Amino acid sequence: MDPLARIHLNGLRAVEAAGRLGSLAKAASFLGVSVGAVSQQILKTERQLGRPVFRRTPRGLEPTAFGAALLGPLSAGFQALAQAVSLAEPAPEDCLTVSVPPVLAAKWLVPRLSAFTRERPDLSIRVDASVAFADLDGSDTDVALRVGAGPWPGVRAEKLLPQRVFPVCSPALAARLRRPEDLAGVPVIRDHGSAMGWDTWLAPLGLEESLLRLGPVYSDGSLCLDAAIAGQGVMLAWQTLAYDALVAGRVVAPFPRTVETGRSYWFVTSRGRPVRAVEAAFRGWLGREMAGTLEGEAFEAVLRGGREGA
Repeated sequence: MDPLARIHLNGLRAVEAAGRLGSLAKAASFLGVSVGAVSQQILKTERQLGRPVFRRTPRGLEPTAFGAALLGPLSAGFQALAQAVSLAEPAPEDCLTVSVPPVLAAKWLVPRLSAFTRERPDLSIRVDASVAFADLDGSDTDVALRVGAGPWPGVRAEKLLPQRVFPVCSPALAARLRRPEDLAGVPVIRDHGSAMGWDTWLAPLGLEESLLRLGPVYSDGSLCLDAAIAGQGVMLAWQTLAYDALVAGRVVAPFPRTVETGRSYWFVTSRGRPVRAVEAAFRGWLGREMAGTLEGEAFEAVLRGGREGA
């Protein structure tokens, strides 16, 4: 027999609320019932369990050893139930939760969100920065920005922009670099967390990564960029990572030649539901923002401008 079949759910809710909140009065207020009703539910549940959950003391309720062991899993269980039930609630039309890789969020998206909110002050954006692919059907995430080869099963993926890579470094270090072969004479920063190596950029030039010197190694692209700004070496960057640093002159592109990685930026939504108006508005803004700054002549000008000023 299922153990839950002999325990009333309302009684377990009363036990959990009283244990979490620390008093019958607070539990009654949380559940919207009387203090007497909570007390009776707890007593009934203790009889069904066959063991006391609380000790009654002058200071109020105190969990027994059994109660302390019970309350943690009980609270976790009710939280999971609440999350499951919330999936049935329609998302408000003025709120959007976006899943974004952390480096893309920190170095490109977040600094630009104020522009989007000025354009659409009626909309609210929540950013969930995570390397994991969000479950767009089983969580509260509405849309995702992904970087990869795509497409992916079970989702609707719209390509925003091909990812391109190029070397960047501090202006002082760039003065030592006149041709790609000069990279052999300077430290090279490597991203330990990336599957993409320097051969992506060097191979079309007939060069191999073996010509490069050792240099500092970091666990993500954001740290690599900080190291390049600090003059620690040359790194292989991409548009969304390095754009703001290039515009500000904190780094320059010593060789303003970009190479496509075979990966792209994608706007991802669930196949199981229609695209909401708030999602379409965000998708339109993203497309305009990327097209206007990160590709074509506009981006080439940023690359050349930094090198000319070095």
